[in-house]
Amino acid sequence: MRILVAYLIGLLFGVGISISGMANPAKVLNFFDVAGTWDPSLAFVMGGALIVTFIGYRFVLSKSAPLLAPNFHIPANRKLDKRLIGGSIVFGIGWGIAGFCPGGALPALGTGRIEVIQFVAALIAGVFAANALMKFTLKHGEQVST
Repeated sequence: MRILVAYLIGLLFGVGISISGMANPAKVLNFFDVAGTWDPSLAFVMGGALIVTFIGYRFVLSKSAPLLAPNFHIPANRKLDKRLIGGSIVFGIGWGIAGFCPGGALPALGTGRIEVIQFVAALIAGVFAANALMKFTLKHGEQVST
């Protein structure tokens, strides 16, 4: 049941990303082009997502436990550390260069466009590289906050 619910939520998210046009990198890049062909639609999509998330979290977290799990899995660390800030910077640079974020790229895989496949491959390689770097720093005694 959990897998079916996760699939349906992911499907709904992918359809929303596709309908909003956020799977199109040109639409995203036009948002960043404030001096040229600026397109504010990304701000509306993000604003709508924030409103839905705010309401959803308030509703869900008012319950004692989730429907399909024994407890909530909420990160305990709320600190802004080097890893979070560095990751955010890398994410933003990648998004600004490629016009894709992971949420928009995964539904766009269905288009079969080579640039989408290249982005997702680079994304996966980046995840493995980040994990390897974290293991390396832990192995060599450097503290990595989690």
